[in-house]
Amino acid sequence: MFLRFSNWATAATGSSAAFPVAIVMIMVWLVTGPVFHYSDTWQLIINTETTIVTFLMVFLIRKSQNKDSKAVQLKLNELLASHEGKGNRTVNIEDLTEAELDHLYKFYIRLSDPAEKDADLTKTHSIDAAEENQKTKSSRRGAAIKPAKQ
Repeated sequence: MFLRFSNWATAATGSSAAFPVAIVMIMVWLVTGPVFHYSDTWQLIINTETTIVTFLMVFLIRKSQNKDSKAVQLKLNELLASHEGKGNRTVNIEDLTEAELDHLYKFYIRLSDPAEKDADLTKTHSIDAAEENQKTKSSRRGAAIKPAKQ
């Protein structure tokens, strides 16, 4: 039941009509100001309403972000898993701990160094093969540069 309600509320509050409805509610509150002599109760009404709406919207927004994030992760996982010949170690990477992510981040920084030295910016390196590829390329360049023995 909550799932259906939150999906409906997310769609309703994210629609084009939500903003004008909010403006109308504020206008009604402003118009009633003279009727209530701009009393503390009159001010408390708008303060309470906006606080409650903000509080509830935090949960709706977070639920929507979680759903979107999960969908994006699944799409990325599918791309990684379906790409023939490529490693799929980063599938479900979002489940790693912060320390594991930091370790992997440092590895990718090391991985980017040889890639930056490459003349071909479109060439990619896998995690497993990057250093070996760089060594192979360096040795080939070194052999090509070395003068022939006389």
